[in-house]
Amino acid sequence: MATFRLGRRLRSERALDSMSDGQFTVLHTLKASGPHTLGELADRERVTAPSMNRTVNCLEEEGWVTRTPDEVDRRKVNIEITDEGQALVTAALRRRDRWLAAAMAELTPRQRKTLTEAAAIMNEVATR
Repeated sequence: MATFRLGRRLRSERALDSMSDGQFTVLHTLKASGPHTLGELADRERVTAPSMNRTVNCLEEEGWVTRTPDEVDRRKVNIEITDEGQALVTAALRRRDRWLAAAMAELTPRQRKTLTEAAAIMNEVATR
Protein backbone atom coordinates (compact mmCIF):
# COMPACT_ATOMS: atom_id res chain seq x y z
CA MET A 1 0.00 0.00 0.00
CA ALA A 2 2.89 2.36 0.69
CA THR A 3 4.03 2.05 -2.93
CA PHE A 4 0.54 2.91 -4.19
CA ARG A 5 0.28 5.87 -1.82
CA LEU A 6 3.68 7.22 -2.88
CA GLY A 7 2.77 6.79 -6.53
CA ARG A 8 -0.49 8.63 -6.00
CA ARG A 9 1.35 11.44 -4.21
CA LEU A 10 3.90 11.73 -7.03
CA ARG A 11 1.12 11.76 -9.64
CA SER A 12 -0.51 14.66 -7.81
CA GLU A 13 2.61 16.69 -8.68
CA ARG A 14 1.92 16.46 -12.41
CA ALA A 15 2.23 19.53 -14.60
CA LEU A 16 -1.28 19.16 -16.03
CA ASP A 17 -4.17 17.83 -13.94
CA SER A 18 -6.32 16.86 -16.92
CA MET A 19 -3.75 14.37 -18.29
CA SER A 20 -4.26 10.72 -17.39
CA ASP A 21 -1.47 8.54 -16.05
CA GLY A 22 -1.56 6.47 -19.25
CA GLN A 23 -1.19 9.56 -21.42
CA PHE A 24 1.74 10.81 -19.37
CA THR A 25 3.40 7.40 -19.53
CA VAL A 26 3.15 7.37 -23.33
CA LEU A 27 4.63 10.86 -23.56
CA HIS A 28 7.45 9.91 -21.22
CA THR A 29 8.17 6.76 -23.23
CA LEU A 30 8.35 8.73 -26.46
CA LYS A 31 10.58 11.37 -24.90
CA ALA A 32 12.92 8.80 -23.38
CA SER A 33 12.97 6.19 -26.15
CA GLY A 34 12.03 7.98 -29.35
CA PRO A 35 9.26 7.22 -31.86
CA HIS A 36 7.21 4.03 -31.53
CA THR A 37 4.47 2.42 -33.53
CA LEU A 38 1.04 2.09 -31.96
CA GLY A 39 1.59 -1.64 -31.52
CA GLU A 40 4.93 -1.11 -29.79
CA LEU A 41 3.36 1.35 -27.37
CA ALA A 42 0.45 -1.00 -26.70
CA ASP A 43 2.81 -3.92 -26.03
CA ARG A 44 5.02 -1.81 -23.79
CA GLU A 45 2.07 -0.64 -21.69
CA ARG A 46 0.30 -4.00 -21.85
CA VAL A 47 -2.92 -2.63 -23.27
CA THR A 48 -4.85 -3.37 -26.44
CA ALA A 49 -4.11 -1.54 -29.68
CA PRO A 50 -7.58 0.11 -29.69
CA SER A 51 -7.02 1.37 -26.15
CA MET A 52 -3.62 2.77 -27.07
CA ASN A 53 -5.12 4.33 -30.18
CA ARG A 54 -7.59 6.27 -27.99
CA THR A 55 -4.73 7.44 -25.78
CA VAL A 56 -2.64 8.55 -28.76
CA ASN A 57 -5.66 10.26 -30.35
CA CYS A 58 -6.10 12.38 -27.22
CA LEU A 59 -2.40 13.26 -27.17
CA GLU A 60 -2.49 14.12 -30.86
CA GLU A 61 -5.56 16.35 -30.43
CA GLU A 62 -3.68 18.32 -27.76
CA GLY A 63 -0.65 18.69 -30.02
CA TRP A 64 1.67 16.61 -27.83
CA VAL A 65 2.36 13.87 -30.42
CA THR A 66 2.33 13.48 -34.18
CA ARG A 67 1.91 10.49 -36.46
CA THR A 68 4.12 10.06 -39.49
CA PRO A 69 4.30 7.24 -42.04
CA ASP A 70 7.31 4.97 -41.63
CA GLU A 71 9.95 5.66 -44.27
CA VAL A 72 10.68 1.97 -44.84
CA ASP A 73 7.23 0.40 -44.43
CA ARG A 74 4.45 2.80 -45.43
CA ARG A 75 1.88 0.54 -43.73
CA LYS A 76 3.37 1.54 -40.37
CA VAL A 77 2.86 4.85 -38.61
CA ASN A 78 5.39 6.19 -36.13
CA ILE A 79 4.20 8.20 -33.16
CA GLU A 80 6.56 10.96 -32.13
CA ILE A 81 6.49 13.47 -29.28
CA THR A 82 6.28 17.16 -30.24
CA ASP A 83 8.31 19.98 -28.70
CA GLU A 84 5.23 20.91 -26.66
CA GLY A 85 4.92 17.33 -25.42
CA GLN A 86 8.58 17.26 -24.45
CA ALA A 87 8.21 20.53 -22.53
CA LEU A 88 5.20 19.12 -20.68
CA VAL A 89 7.06 15.96 -19.65
CA THR A 90 10.10 17.97 -18.56
CA ALA A 91 7.93 20.30 -16.44
CA ALA A 92 6.11 17.39 -14.80
CA LEU A 93 9.34 15.54 -14.00
CA ARG A 94 10.93 18.68 -12.55
CA ARG A 95 7.92 19.28 -10.34
CA ARG A 96 7.90 15.67 -9.12
CA ASP A 97 11.67 15.71 -8.58
CA ARG A 98 11.46 18.89 -6.50
CA TRP A 99 8.76 17.40 -4.28
CA LEU A 100 10.61 14.09 -3.91
CA ALA A 101 13.98 15.77 -3.23
CA ALA A 102 12.39 17.85 -0.45
CA ALA A 103 10.80 14.73 1.06
CA MET A 104 14.03 12.75 0.81
CA ALA A 105 16.02 15.57 2.42
CA GLU A 106 14.02 15.01 5.58
CA LEU A 107 15.18 11.37 5.84
CA THR A 108 18.25 10.10 7.60
CA PRO A 109 21.20 8.82 5.53
CA ARG A 110 20.33 5.29 6.65
CA GLN A 111 16.72 5.66 5.49
CA ARG A 112 17.88 6.99 2.10
CA LYS A 113 20.28 4.05 1.71
CA THR A 114 17.47 1.61 2.54
CA LEU A 115 15.20 3.23 -0.05
CA THR A 116 17.93 3.11 -2.69
CA GLU A 117 18.37 -0.61 -2.11
CA ALA A 118 14.61 -1.21 -2.08
CA ALA A 119 14.19 0.74 -5.33
CA ALA A 120 16.69 -1.52 -7.09
CA ILE A 121 14.81 -4.60 -5.89
CA MET A 122 11.42 -3.15 -6.89
CA ASN A 123 12.75 -2.30 -10.34
CA GLU A 124 14.03 -5.85 -10.76
CA VAL A 125 10.65 -7.29 -9.77
CA ALA A 126 8.75 -4.87 -12.05
CA THR A 127 10.77 -5.83 -15.12
CA ARG A 128 10.12 -9.56 -14.80
